[in-house]
Amino acid sequence: MKQKTKKHLLIGGPGTGKSSTLDYIEKLGFKCFPEIAREITLAAQQKGIDQLFLTDPLAFSNALLDGRIEQFNQAGLLQNKVVFIDRGIPDISAYLDFAKQNYPNNYKIANQKYIYDKVFHFPIWKEIFMNDNERYEGFKELNQIDLCLKSTYKNLGYNLIEVPKASIKERADFIIQHS
Repeated sequence: MKQKTKKHLLIGGPGTGKSSTLDYIEKLGFKCFPEIAREITLAAQQKGIDQLFLTDPLAFSNALLDGRIEQFNQAGLLQNKVVFIDRGIPDISAYLDFAKQNYPNNYKIANQKYIYDKVFHFPIWKEIFMNDNERYEGFKELNQIDLCLKSTYKNLGYNLIEVPKASIKERADFIIQHS
């Protein structure tokens, strides 16, 4: 009998260390799915749109929803595995809530249809926060984004597992031990 793949999310505001920790976990041999928002942002920048989320939040979010559903489905094809995913489908609703943007009901339906097994929350950590070319958010917006993320996931019934502020290795070890 095929056992279900366990899908574990890494969530948190921008610049909280999710991607760096995920890269480390992947080097340990675990299957990981990276954040896809950067790919969408870079593709839009190549078309002359500096920040697609700010220019057309729904176009950005629709592309993101399609990509995250694809990641979820790809993860489900693996057998007897724990996979780690950088951000999940509910992040999209949280960011749209942060932007005070209305969105269609299919986002809420997707949040309820595609269920993750565990959610690891990376807290705000000013000392490691950095801006880059794809990240439009500054540290000022980080608190509000974090509140929207936590609220969205908790309202969907998830128990958030707080990742300690520690080295990348220690964070990865913590996540693996709690998986």
